[in-house]
Amino acid sequence: MKRFLLPGALALTALALSACGFTPLYGTTGVTPGLAAIETVAPAGRAGYLLREQLDDVLARNVNVAPAHRLTFSVDEKRFARGVRVDNIANRYELRLKVKWSLADVRTGTEIRKGETEAAVTYDSADQPYAAIAAQNDGQERAAAEVARKIQLDLANWLAGKAPA
Repeated sequence: MKRFLLPGALALTALALSACGFTPLYGTTGVTPGLAAIETVAPAGRAGYLLREQLDDVLARNVNVAPAHRLTFSVDEKRFARGVRVDNIANRYELRLKVKWSLADVRTGTEIRKGETEAAVTYDSADQPYAAIAAQNDGQERAAAEVARKIQLDLANWLAGKAPA
């Protein structure tokens, strides 16, 4: 009896999942090639550079294909002291990265989609100057990765909605 229960339960589960209408986001035709055809243009500065690098990675930019869309963005970076020691010196910081972005068609130059994405990360600040700089740089990298992932998900969702069914 136990021999038939497990295969029967697995078959019933597979049947239920196939009938629910679930389609993976990246299973939608046009999403992955659409993301790979987005060219990113970064503003000057370290945060802009890091974000462009992260976006090129998460969008899987294909440099061998002419871009269909151009993603431009502006970065507003703010740092706040959050943890203070007894001697009133900050030892914990919060870094907020606010990005306003716009996606435009390369051929026409018209804006197709725009948005605003924000990420906040915290990091410790050490007494040693090099360690404090390394911690701040790590915080910038983590914030850029989080913002890039949010933008990627927004664009993938948009591309999935306009793909033919």
